This record gives sequence, C-alpha cells and structure tokens, in this order.
Amino acid sequence: MLDSTDRMDSHLVNEDLAPVRTRSWGWFDYVSLWMSNVHSVGGYVTAGSLFAVGLPAGDVFIALVAGIMIIQVVCNLVARPSFESGTPYPVMARMAFGVRGAVVPALVRGVIAVGWYGIQTWLASNAVLILLLRQWPALAPWADLRQHGMLGLSTLGWAAFLLLWGMQAAVFWRGMETIRRFIDWAGPVIYVVMIALDGWLLWKAGGHISLDVFDVVPQSTGWRILGIVNAMALIVAYFSPIALNFGDFARYGISLRDIRRGNFWGLPVNFICFSVLTLVTIVLTRPVFGRIILDPVETVSQIDSPTAVAIGVLTFVTATAGINIVANFVSAAFDFSNLAPHTINWRRGGLIAAVGALVVTPWNLYARPELIHLTLDILGTFIGPLTGVLLADYYGVRKGRMETAALYTASPQAAYWYRNGINFTAMASLLFSVLCGLGLVFVPVFAPVRNLSWFVGFSCAIASYLALFHIRIRAAGENRQTR
Repeated sequence: MLDSTDRMDSHLVNEDLAPVRTRSWGWFDYVSLWMSNVHSVGGYVTAGSLFAVGLPAGDVFIALVAGIMIIQVVCNLVARPSFESGTPYPVMARMAFGVRGAVVPALVRGVIAVGWYGIQTWLASNAVLILLLRQWPALAPWADLRQHGMLGLSTLGWAAFLLLWGMQAAVFWRGMETIRRFIDWAGPVIYVVMIALDGWLLWKAGGHISLDVFDVVPQSTGWRILGIVNAMALIVAYFSPIALNFGDFARYGISLRDIRRGNFWGLPVNFICFSVLTLVTIVLTRPVFGRIILDPVETVSQIDSPTAVAIGVLTFVTATAGINIVANFVSAAFDFSNLAPHTINWRRGGLIAAVGALVVTPWNLYARPELIHLTLDILGTFIGPLTGVLLADYYGVRKGRMETAALYTASPQAAYWYRNGINFTAMASLLFSVLCGLGLVFVPVFAPVRNLSWFVGFSCAIASYLALFHIRIRAAGENRQTR
C-alpha cells in the first residue's frame, strides 16, 4: 500500500481515491450495512413484489435464498482486491479497463447510483407523506397531483421528497465515519418494529395465519422452475449495484475474515429472517384489512394508534435512508470523483448524485411491479458485464496479483496503461455483453427469461474477456516469432 500521494499523478488521485490509511470496519459494521440494504422500503417492496407474481410462497423463498447467496459470493470476490489495495471501486476498475478507460465503468455505476438514490429517496418520502396525511388530514388536497403538483409528483410529495433528500445529504456530508455509526443502528432497529407489527397483526387476525392468501394458479413443474429462476435473478439484480462497488466498503475492513463473516450474517442469515417477517406481514394483511398490502408503510399506516404509526413509519424511513446513503451516495461520490479527481472530490461527487436524483423523476421507475422488474432487468444488463470483466481480469488473468502503485500513474511503462490508458479488450467485452443483455430484455422472443439479464451479461463478460485476452496473447506471440 502506498504511504503518500507524492509518486501519484495528480490527475488520477485525490485524498478520497488514494489508498485508505485507517481501517475501522469490523464484522458487525458489515452486518449493519446489509441490514440497512435489506430492511429498506425498497427491499421490502421488491421482495413483496415476488410474492405477487403467482408463485407459491415456498418457491419464492427458494429464489430469495439462492439469489442472496449468489450476492454473498460475488461480494466476497469483489472485496479482496479493494481490501488488499485500500482502493475504492473506480480505482480498482483501472486494473481491468486502464487508468483512463476506467472512467467508463465508473460513469456507468455513477449514473445507476443516481437512479437508485432517487428511487430510494422517493420510496422513503412516500412514508413521510403517509405520516403527514395521517397526522394532518387537511393536507390531502396538496397530496393530490391533479390539484397541486408537477412532473408527476404532488406538491406535498415534492416537499417530503426534498426533506428526505436534504437530510440524507447532511449525514453524507459528515463523512464515512458518521455514515458507519448511522447504519450501525439504522438497520437493526427495523427488526423491533417488524416484530411488533407482526405481533399486532397476528393479534388482530385472531392468532391464525395461512399462506393460502395468495392467488396461486396451479402450474407445471417447468413453469415453476422458470418462475424460481426469474425471481432469483431479480433479487440478484436488486443487490447487484452494491455488490459491484462493495470494494468501496471492503477497503475499510479490519480483515478479510471480518468482511466475510459480516457478509455471511448480513446476507443469507439476515435476509432469511427478514424475508420470513416480510412474508408473515404480507400474509396477515388480508385477514386483517381484507386485501394484500405489499407496501410496509401502508400497512403501518393502518394501525389505530397515531404514535405507533409515527414510530413505524419513521423507522422504515431511517432504514431506507441508511442504505441510500451507503449504497448510492457513497458509490456515486467515488465514481464521479474518479472522472476528474483534481477538481471533483468525494463531497462534490455526492452532490452531483443528489442533483441528478431530482432530474430522473424516480417515481416513474418503481411505481408498479412490472416497472420494478423492468428497471431491475435493465440494471442487470449493465451491472452484470461490469462485474464479470472485473472478476475475470483479477482472478482469471492476474490470478489475484495487482500493483497498487500502477493504479495511480499514467506512465506508458506501467502495468495498467495498456494502449493510451485504455484496455480495449475490456471495452469490447463490456460492449458485447451489454448488447447481449439488452437483447434479452427487449427482444420479444426472450420475454420469458428476460429477468436473467444480469446472469447473461455476467457470463458473456467473463467468457468474452478471457477469450479476447488469450487471442491477444496468442497474436502477440506469433508477432514475436515472425520477427
């Protein structure tokens, strides 16, 4: 690891992108990180949407567990190079794409982070909106888009969105240590609320619970297997952005053992517990309220006690804000900083993301189950290839070896300069894999399997990158022989 930035090219480094000097994240910090991610309103709505696609609850659970275990493996693989070098994702990407070419994967991830930051902020702001209407019903006209609103969002909706937008920015502005302390309690506290909510629902339902509340139509074994695979793919797509830039957090780890231990307890173990609570909550909404409710905030808002509603809503808002700051603000900050390190620092990169989140009008991306799934499909189309190229390069080509100093120099003799600072092999593999994924999503004949866009892009990236690498090596060897 480098001790200073003296030997680094100034246009490739700043204080935030340089190898980290202080490592303070223990295993529970990573558990809390995943708790915030899983326990958000977005995580609940995404998991809930799978229970509404017509699969038996048991099949959905198989998909949830399989998907989250894949994410665990990917995160452990992504963690190692960033942990060993102390570098964030966009700097680590220089190893595969070149010190100049890495602006492409950083920009792609940054744009995705902007979209997700907006989506999560909007979901959390909906909770605030419901709370405001519950406490002050006279505000209802201002929550009606037809009477007061613009760009698809009511005036009160805009106020709630901007409130959450500013609060999250304030936490981010205080730095990574504040963020770490915030998520250490923001994620775990949701368990208290969900257990209390399920206890109340079970009491209102007379102590009876049944999984037969879903409208499941008997289907063939083949159809059910395809449904499980598609549901698993959607879970992978949902968590794939933070898996790709998991190095942004692994660089702060005390040890790889802590990172892997935190991933185990935070991903499969925690995710299974949360999924059980989610299923119980959704199942109990029908006997209690007469209909299935997939939104946890809407469920909480039905409680008779205004105080209980306020506590429940604010808890979900806090958990959602926690993961939004970690997964999207932090990622975008590093990614945009990497575009011009000498002028854009971590905080400025985060502000770019915050402003961008206003522009994308996220409420148009995640409002209904079909939109949720389409958004995740497109997301996987880009995240899968990026992850595949990075892992193929580090594990398949370099066998886990790297030169940290070469990540910060534009010397043509350096290991990651390639040609004019760009690894065209990685670029070609990325383009090919993204096109394969887009074809899967938008070509009608592939409609039954379009949810597999992450897996297709990931697999195509690994295969094409390794193939092009060996072709290049073989061609170089033949050229030397002819000389």
